Amino acid sequence: MARKIPWIGTSWKMNKLRADAVSYAETLKASPFANTTAAQPFIIPPFPYIEEVASLLKGTRVKVGAQNMHWDDKGAWTGEVSPLMVKDCGASLVELGHSERRTFFNETDEAVGLKVKACLAHGLTALVCIGDTRVEYETGATADVLAKQTRYALRHVGKQALGNVVIAYEPVWSIGEGGIPADPDFAEDQHRRLKALTRDIVGEALPILYGGSVNPQNCVALAGRANIDGLFIGRSAWEPNGYLGIIESVTRSLEA
Repeated sequence: MARKIPWIGTSWKMNKLRADAVSYAETLKASPFANTTAAQPFIIPPFPYIEEVASLLKGTRVKVGAQNMHWDDKGAWTGEVSPLMVKDCGASLVELGHSERRTFFNETDEAVGLKVKACLAHGLTALVCIGDTRVEYETGATADVLAKQTRYALRHVGKQALGNVVIAYEPVWSIGEGGIPADPDFAEDQHRRLKALTRDIVGEALPILYGGSVNPQNCVALAGRANIDGLFIGRSAWEPNGYLGIIESVTRSLEA
């Protein structure tokens, strides 16, 4: 059986100023994990710092991403950023469909699907976030909600998603300050279902990451599950040493 190479990354959301972003990138570049083959590291800074962070990390194995993008190449979309602009800044990955975008900016499943299509059209990797609310979780609707969001995300790309789309399961009730980490067994069961679904749609299972109150205490238990292909970390990775510590813990445990 091939050794698992987990995706391990973080989005900084609307945090850090330029000096913080540069310092983080420099610390990561100087670490042994900048060119690790035991994991696929990635970081997603705010838009203003993508180019500088990507430039600093050029030549390493760290993927740099954007936190969102529009589906159109150009046009009268005030305040938006196109896939061409994202790529021009040095990003190779785009986070799409985060629950904060869906909840506070009215982003629909259809919009996410159009953005995934645009990502692939321009050679960008789409990191698609899906998740259930507390009410959906408590009423046993999690699997149905995740399946619907996944089908919409892949509806325009189908088999083209293979090698170009990564899914991140982020329970809405688990992310953010005060979030409750999902039980690793529950997360594993949802990931198993999602891998089966993506296999049906794409032909092979897509990588499915877990994100939601990932921390140094639960990262190994989560990443060690057979159907969890990596971790999408929040505040526990907003300082470089926290991020590097989680990479070290997870990769060491998987090599054991």
